[in-house]
Formats: sequence, C-alpha cells, structure tokens
Amino acid sequence: MTESPPRHSLHWDIFCRVIDNFGDAGVCWRLARQLVREQGQKVQLWIDELEVLAQLVPDLDTSAKCQFAEGICVRHWQTHSTYQPDADVVIEAFGCTLPATYLSAINQPPLWLNLEYLSAESWVEGCHLLPSPVDGRVKKFFFFPGFTEQTGGLLRENGLLDERDAFQKSATAQTRFLQRFGVEPASGSLLISLFCYENPALASWLSALAEHPTPVHLLIPEGRVQDDIIHWLSLPTIKRGDHIQRGQCHLHILSFLSPDDYDRLLWCCDLNVVRGEDSFVRAQWAEKPFVWHIYPQQDRVHLDKLDAFLTLYNQCLDPDAAQAVSAFWHNWNEGQNLLSSWRNLLSRWPAIEAGTRAWSGRLSAQKNISQQLVTFAQKQLIFAPRNVS
Repeated sequence: MTESPPRHSLHWDIFCRVIDNFGDAGVCWRLARQLVREQGQKVQLWIDELEVLAQLVPDLDTSAKCQFAEGICVRHWQTHSTYQPDADVVIEAFGCTLPATYLSAINQPPLWLNLEYLSAESWVEGCHLLPSPVDGRVKKFFFFPGFTEQTGGLLRENGLLDERDAFQKSATAQTRFLQRFGVEPASGSLLISLFCYENPALASWLSALAEHPTPVHLLIPEGRVQDDIIHWLSLPTIKRGDHIQRGQCHLHILSFLSPDDYDRLLWCCDLNVVRGEDSFVRAQWAEKPFVWHIYPQQDRVHLDKLDAFLTLYNQCLDPDAAQAVSAFWHNWNEGQNLLSSWRNLLSRWPAIEAGTRAWSGRLSAQKNISQQLVTFAQKQLIFAPRNVS
C-alpha cells in the first residue's frame, strides 16, 4: 500500500560519522532518501567520509563541500565546517555527537533526535522515544529502530516488497541481472551472496561449498572478507570481475553495488550472508534465508545482541530449524569450524525458507522508520512550530 506524504514539509539535518564502513553511511543515505521521496521532507545530510558514500551514490563528487544528490543536500562534515542551523529536526546518527559549533550557532532550538543502532534487546522498547535534557534549551530524544511495534521499526521503501515479488517471479529479470556480472548459473545451482567481516572460520565453509553435490555460485561484493578468500584460494590477489572455481564452488568477485542493485542481488540468492546493520535489514526484506555477521564488540557483548534477535526470529521457525540456524550463526560469529553446522542447516532448508518468509511478513506489517520519525516530529513541533511550509 502506498502511503501519502505528510502535510507539512520539515527541514532535517542528519549527521553521520562513518564507523562501520558502509553500514552507517548506508542507513543514513536510505533514511535521507526516504524522507525526501516518500515523506516530502527537506533533508541535509552531513557526512564525514564522502568517499564511502560515493560507493553507494556513484555520481557523488568527493571533492565538493556541498552538492545535491537525489534531492538530498549532501555536505562534507569536516572539523572546520561552518554552520547556519535552521533545521526543524536534527538527527545525530548512532551517537556521533553534534559539533559544538553547530549547537552554539542555533537560534531556535530544533527537535533533536539520537538515531540509535538497531537492536532486538528487550530494553530497547522501554527506552524508545525517551527524552534527555541537554542544556536547558533543548531535549534530545532517543529513537530506537527495532523489530516490534514498541520500537521505531525498520527502513523500508514504499513499493519495495511489490518490486521484490515481481523480480523474484521473473526468471528473465534475474538472469539479466546476473549476466551483468558474468554470472550464468546452471539450473539447480545454489546461489549465495557473501558480504561479511573477516572470519577465521570461512575456510571450513568454503571447503564445504567446494564439495557440495551441486554447483554453488558465491557472489562476493568487494570488501573486508577478500583477504580470507585470497588465503583460501592460495592466490596472491583477487580483483573485481574475477571468476574462480574450486570444485563445485564458483567464486565471483563483484564491484561494490548501489543500494538498489544490492537489493536485487539479495533477491536473486538462495542464501545471503550479511553484516552490520544496513545489509542485515535488507536481507530480511529479501525473504530468503540469511546469516548475520554481527559487528564484533569487546567482551563479546555482540553475542547477547545476536541471541536477542534469534529469540524473535526463531519464533517463526520450527524447533529443529531454529536450532540449526542458531548453531550455524554462533559458529560463524565465534569463528568456529562450520562444516557440521552447515550440513545441519542444509538438512532443515525448507523449514528455514518458510520461517524466513513468515518473519519478513511479520516485519512488513509495522510502520517504517521514516513514517514514524515524521509523525513523531510533527507531534512534537506542533506546540512550537518552526519553518513549516
């Protein structure tokens, strides 16, 4: 169902400091694009690493301090940037900390939101939209994305699921897409996308894929995992466009994809290995089995977050499939040998496919982040309206 844009157009400043390479930039870019395209908002995106964003937005000029891309004003956020704050809403993405010079230049306090990292932990529901006084003039609200109705939801474009369904029903569309990368799998092949962090257990999995009973096509966008691939292949280097076969495993090194093309890659594959936050969410909209390589943290606290998500996700799987998914995900994230848990995962494949479709359907019933942000902002600002057109 297509939602109508809200009646009022607000001015938004979004600040993004790149920490997890493409994850932070990807989330902020998709959010900015949805606010402009679907919610009728005016958005200025401040980002400290234009080179990273340019991988997602190929026409971006990395030397420009200010430019427009897809209706978004993109500004290079630098140490000595100057500001003329007139935004109605300011988003501090992932606790990146707003510049002191920006705060000191504010005349009329905006609505200040801290967009938090995605988490399935139960405490998130109680903290979503809680205010925190800052300096007596302004309150900062904490906005938590999430997987339940008591959170801010997930990023999802209008029409995304209809587009996905049409693409997945069209063998021709999928074939043409894969042919762009020189990938032409035979009937019955297993297609897997691999976008993850470095992993000492990867070699055990690649060896299992090489001995798979049918051909496996591993589609690998350029990224941090390439050194592990090189080590397993015993090659001096690999580069985009390379097609390498080891047994039944066909490895295809892809150039970095635009956000829309990355969605199509996920839609094509039977299994998607994803990392961080942005690709993790996109895999869930693909309605295909996936593996989440969560961003590793000190003291292994990331494994608590992994288990919190599995608790929700596994509600849509039967007990045997849930056990197989949990075991493989833990082995993957803890760098353990993957051979046994991989075989167990494959033995439960139909149930995992069905459960993943049910999970995606449950999530799609929720309102997306851009809707919820605009609704919340308008409710807050109606008592102190600013430059509302």
